[in-house]
This record gives sequence, structure tokens and C-alpha cells, in this order.
Amino acid sequence: MNIQEYFTRISYNKSHKDADLQTLSDIFQHHIRAIAFENLSMHCGETIELDLQSIYNKIVRKKRGGWCLESNYLLFWALQELGYDVCILGGNSYEPAEKVYTAEINHILLKVVIKGDSYIADAGFGGAYQAWQPLMLISGKDQPQMPGIFRFTEDNGTWYFEKVKRKHYIPEESVPFMNAPELGNIRKIYRFTLEPRHINDFQELNTYLQVSPDNILRKKSICSLQTTEGLYALVGWTFTEVKYNYMEDMDLVQISALPDEEVEKTLKDKFNIVLENKLMP
Repeated sequence: MNIQEYFTRISYNKSHKDADLQTLSDIFQHHIRAIAFENLSMHCGETIELDLQSIYNKIVRKKRGGWCLESNYLLFWALQELGYDVCILGGNSYEPAEKVYTAEINHILLKVVIKGDSYIADAGFGGAYQAWQPLMLISGKDQPQMPGIFRFTEDNGTWYFEKVKRKHYIPEESVPFMNAPELGNIRKIYRFTLEPRHINDFQELNTYLQVSPDNILRKKSICSLQTTEGLYALVGWTFTEVKYNYMEDMDLVQISALPDEEVEKTLKDKFNIVLENKLMP
């Protein structure tokens, strides 16, 4: 495995002599715009292996994406190679339908310490709740970014991560978009503690997510990629393009249903992904 090969994969060609915040932010942005959050392997009959060599071959050499376990573990390796003080943390994602956080850890994220300050670098959440830059680990402070306002709150050693939602403008809809959130609406994303984890702590989760019929990743084929203006997402046969802050505090959301023959073409054109095996959306 070669750090230069990883840099080529994410189209990063700046200096990386200093393990500073600017370099971390640059690498992070290149990573999320090159490597899609996707679970297509499990809908192509492929097994997802949670070891660094397999992840490196899949994402760097085969130019695929990955879910949080893969994408953040690859980023963890790259940051270690560059001399960053980085560790793995485990998170419990929020389930909006049940209005609860998952009982078991089901997400991986990274904590990076630079000059005594801690930052959360999470390149593996995907979709509209993907931060575009590392976030300072500080409780109660609004941290505005292009996708919206993110914040952490801490309570008795547990940290909560959330985002202020914006309204959506959907031009094709003749009926008003009923689910448009009100301004200031908070979307809980996940909670976590600062207990350092090892990748082996997630092996059971990696297996479970691939076989459990109840989890969303088994039910839906998902692929999302951050762009310079917003994001692309392909869920099943539905392709969505989001442009952030299209108007004041409003995102432009364009949705289209794809016929079967357009799915793989869209993966190639929009996400730069070419699958080896047949996808069953």
C-alpha cells in the first residue's frame, strides 16, 4: 500500500509535509469528493472484508467507494502514515423513525488531535449529513459549513452530533414538498464517547450488517458522493442531485427515477464507479 497511490485516487497533489489542520482539511475534502459512500457490494453478491489490504484494493485500486467502516478505516491509515495523532471511535446512529439512538455501536469515526485541539474527521456518513471539513470537538458551538450548521453537545462523557436542517426546493413537484423541515429544525445524527477503539471491535458489526435482513443497508442499495456544490445520491433506482444553499437557507433537490439500463451508466458518469458484478438495486 502506497500513500502516493491513495493521493492519486483522491486527486490530491498538494504538499503534505506538515500534519496540520489545513492539510487534514484538504485531504478530507478530496477524500469525500472522490470516494463514494456506498454499500453496492452486498447488492452485487460480494463480501465486504474489514481488513486494510482488502479495503485499499477495493477503494484505491478498483476505484470503488465503501461504507463508514471501509472509508474511515482507509482515512485512518492515510492519516497515520502522514504522522497525525489519530484514533478510532465508535458511534451509535440516530434512528429518526424510532426516535432513538441504536443500542449497539454501528458507526466508526476518527478523532484527530492537532496542537492540543481535538477534531472529529468522519468521511463515512454520506448523504446530506456528511460534514465537508473536520469539526472541532467542542460542546455547544455552531460550526457552519456549506452543507449546513453542525454542532456537538456533550453530556456526562457522551457526545451528540447534530445538524440544523434547511428547507428543500424541488422544482419538478407540482404539489408542495410536505416534508420540508422548518428553519432551525435539528437532525440528530449520532452519539459517541471518546473511548479509543480498534478495528477488530467492528468485525462483528461488519458481518452483521451484511446478513441482517432488518438493517437499511440490506434493504436498499445506496451510493452517495459529495460534489463541489452539493451531492449526488443513488438509492435503488432513484437518483437525487442536491445543490446546497441554492437560495437563502434552501437547498435545490432534483429527483429522477432511473430505468434499469440507466443505473450502471449513472454509477459510471456521476460516481466514477464501474462494478465487476451485476448490481441488483
